Amino acid sequence: MAVAETQSNISRDQKLRQRAQRVIPGGMWGHQRAAAVPAGFPQFFDSGQGATVRDVDGNEYIDFMCAWGPIILGHQHPVVEAAAQAQAALGLCLDGPTEHVVDLAELVVEMIDHAQWALFQKNGSDAMTGCVTIARAGTGRRKVLVAHGAYHGAVPWCSPSLVGVTAEDRAHILHFDWNDTDSLETAIAQAGADLAAIVVSAFRHDLGVAMEMPTPAFAQAARAACDAAGAALIIDDVRAGFRLDLGGSWNLVGVQPDLSAWSKAIANGHPLAMITGNERFREAARNVFVTGSFWYSGAPMAAAAATLRELRRIDGPAVMARAGRRLRDGLAEQAARHGFALIQSGPPAMPLVQFAGDDAQATLGERFCIEALRRGVYMHHRHNMFLSCAHTEAVIDAALVATEGAFAALAAEGAANA
Repeated sequence: MAVAETQSNISRDQKLRQRAQRVIPGGMWGHQRAAAVPAGFPQFFDSGQGATVRDVDGNEYIDFMCAWGPIILGHQHPVVEAAAQAQAALGLCLDGPTEHVVDLAELVVEMIDHAQWALFQKNGSDAMTGCVTIARAGTGRRKVLVAHGAYHGAVPWCSPSLVGVTAEDRAHILHFDWNDTDSLETAIAQAGADLAAIVVSAFRHDLGVAMEMPTPAFAQAARAACDAAGAALIIDDVRAGFRLDLGGSWNLVGVQPDLSAWSKAIANGHPLAMITGNERFREAARNVFVTGSFWYSGAPMAAAAATLRELRRIDGPAVMARAGRRLRDGLAEQAARHGFALIQSGPPAMPLVQFAGDDAQATLGERFCIEALRRGVYMHHRHNMFLSCAHTEAVIDAALVATEGAFAALAAEGAANA
């Protein structure tokens, strides 16, 4: 009886963790970012609506992670869901693609400034690997330059983990420092005549460090180097795509890539990824062999077309930027009033909030997020957060009520550092 009573008092989230531990290697700890959230955060969720999510124990939170990026219009956006469900009612995987692939590709070529064609996949890792493969096919070269600490996917050539990865997997990867043109030039010299591509993120968003937008000088240097060497400039827009500029994130610095990878927000949570490219790499894209069992299912493409049209209709990047600035200003005022110094970096639609003077484990930031969670706001202390178009002024103001309580709780503990 005592065992039964004890089990009955365990939350649904804890029960699911126990079940997962038996049938999933490492449970959820090593997968789905469970290890990246503070201790005490829920791992299993039941539903989402607009700017909120509900965990399996029925707790609701204002969501500032947006499924780690895919939700850009808000959970269960009616226009997107209607488009996806209409195709799903007709069929998911058929013997060939639906007309949505042509509709979506035409829309993408119209919207994205450098794009003259598009290919579709399922994950950002698929798209980034496809970009590198196309660059190598189009140039006949091998060396690929990436920034130290940058994340471009969970595949051997660029995985952040070396477990199960061989030296041969990384044999043709060279590194440079973000926003450092001298470092970039050194890496280019190392590649020599074998330079196939320079890979850059939309902005520097390495885990746990202040984010940096690309400087115009760095962006232009990368573009000029690729032009001079006949290499491909690849922008990884998997994380930031459509949140900063609907035509491509490096529009903000006036530079166009040869190839770009997209995923996360493209279909408001439906599984889809994409490569876009210019005319120079069309033939290489035609000739490489890339495929996937579910890549061309119609419902996610219908969802993506609906998502992009809605973002264009409402000027989604401007909506999210306004919400992000409101959140940033509110947090700054609260922190200062309670005696804390914040470091807020990154674009307003994808903010990172850190505490000045925090330790290497970001302990104070983690405690703040836990206090915010207790008050109904889901945030992160080391990974950039994400806003969606569902984060209205009223939603931001409600979140700021919760963060006010979180700052007050930390101050009451004597944790102020300013």
